[in-house]
Amino acid sequence: MNYQPSIEKMKKITLWFALILCVNIVNAQTSNKTTKLDANSIVKDADGSVYPYAIWQKLMQTGEYSVKLKSAPGAEPVEFLLYRLTEEQKAANKKRREETVAKMPRPRQSDVFKDGEKFRFDKMKDLNGLKYDFKKDTGKVVVFNFWFINCPPCKQEIPELNDLVEKYKENKDVVFIAIALDDAYTLKTFLKLSPFNYNVIPDGRFYADKHGVKSYPTHVVVGKDGVIKFSTIGLASNTVYWVEKTIKEAI
Repeated sequence: MNYQPSIEKMKKITLWFALILCVNIVNAQTSNKTTKLDANSIVKDADGSVYPYAIWQKLMQTGEYSVKLKSAPGAEPVEFLLYRLTEEQKAANKKRREETVAKMPRPRQSDVFKDGEKFRFDKMKDLNGLKYDFKKDTGKVVVFNFWFINCPPCKQEIPELNDLVEKYKENKDVVFIAIALDDAYTLKTFLKLSPFNYNVIPDGRFYADKHGVKSYPTHVVVGKDGVIKFSTIGLASNTVYWVEKTIKEAI
């Protein structure tokens, strides 16, 4: 014998399933929203100390720390645990990142620094009083960075750029020049707390205007022959990878 429910009963069953589906969707959306790591997230260390967004974000940018979900599923409020990475974890993260960025397309080229064009060098002096005259000091690979202090991506990339400088500190054929828009006093105050290992040129708006630089940061790698080998604007996840790649090819 076949069972055939009434139309009214079928409507109730359909309504019931629709209600269950809606509840599940709402729960899923709520779960995704509460477990999202953002500026409003509660981030604590192993001792229970709460870290402000600006602090834990900066710690993570160093590559020494990471964050993971601390709360049990469904618990409120949602909390995250800030923890220091082991050497093995850092090495694994670095390897994964290098493999990823190597497969990414080349970052956007600057509109004012074109590959294959001669770079117009200038005389300049850094914060330590060292003078540079690249019209005479030829035969070096020169890596330029146009930046300013109140530029978030400029500051974000400094730790990675410092690592790059460290790799070439014994190589006299590579020079790193950071042309800053800020004055010397402001730069010295900033650099006490946030060291930048490039040779920093203060009051650099003259040079930026001369070259027509409008976007920050702007990176330029000039070969030993004085020809632009690479340039890019802004901060992409593979910016520093391409700067280093070009240095290796130009040495």
